[in-house]
Amino acid sequence: MFRALLRAIVALLMMISPALPNQIGLPAEPNGQALELDSRFELVWEDEFEGDSLDRTKWQTEWWVTERKGGYWHEDMVSVADGNLTITTAYFDEPLENKYLEKWGDIINFKPYKEGWYTACISTQDLHEFKYGYFEISCILPKSTGMWSAFWMMNGGVVNEDGSGKDGTEVDIFESMFYKDEIWGYGDCVQTGVIYDGYGEANVGVGLGKYYAENPYEEYNTYGVEWNENEYIFYINGIETCRTSAGGVSQNPEWLLVSCEVAGDNGVAWADRHGTGKMSMEPGDTAEFIVDYVRVYQYK
Repeated sequence: MFRALLRAIVALLMMISPALPNQIGLPAEPNGQALELDSRFELVWEDEFEGDSLDRTKWQTEWWVTERKGGYWHEDMVSVADGNLTITTAYFDEPLENKYLEKWGDIINFKPYKEGWYTACISTQDLHEFKYGYFEISCILPKSTGMWSAFWMMNGGVVNEDGSGKDGTEVDIFESMFYKDEIWGYGDCVQTGVIYDGYGEANVGVGLGKYYAENPYEEYNTYGVEWNENEYIFYINGIETCRTSAGGVSQNPEWLLVSCEVAGDNGVAWADRHGTGKMSMEPGDTAEFIVDYVRVYQYK
């Protein structure tokens, strides 16, 4: 009821001004131009997640961290079956094995895995990097408060504190943080933004607003970004949501990431981080981030 009422209010506000909902902190409906995919782009890379295991020629799970905010990233939480990639979030009473101690243990001071919530991240880092084009994921979001899923791009230059994102920008194509919000109706929306100049005091984070998808915790939606030398243009289900040239736009190749995270710190899930709400799952419960495909297109 509240969601339907809020979306009706948002529709009315957008008739006054398309930018008005986000200006007052409400989600907006995608209402921009339709993506001209076939006429402007050609498919150059994809993963349809066929088979029964992650394609290691396309994705890696090796990380220099074990702990990630209020939980842990671990490759055992990644599975492929029935044409889908699934990243599962679950609680373990006993810590899982660190599979990278032999390879990285002498040069990285790993924090030990402990009891807690485990989930995962996969990336194309050191395997496939891309510069310019259109990048899209089709997925169903995990149904839980206290966590979020994301599809994003990164480059090592993100950490350079030089007043520019041209050497590398974190591009958050979508982040799902609002499953909890039944009252105000945020539950069907995702968030978009860009980050550059590192993650310290010089950090610049540009939030571009919240945008509705269609029943995203039960149905597949597509989330994408067109990236060219002048701007980023974001889409949900092929309809533009927003665009920006903040930071000057990355001019360097970037890799792709598909991830889940648990809100909190030091491996403990306790926080309402970025609007996620506190973790509502109990040990024994699971939440699944289900991905149908990831595709990369470049300009014809």
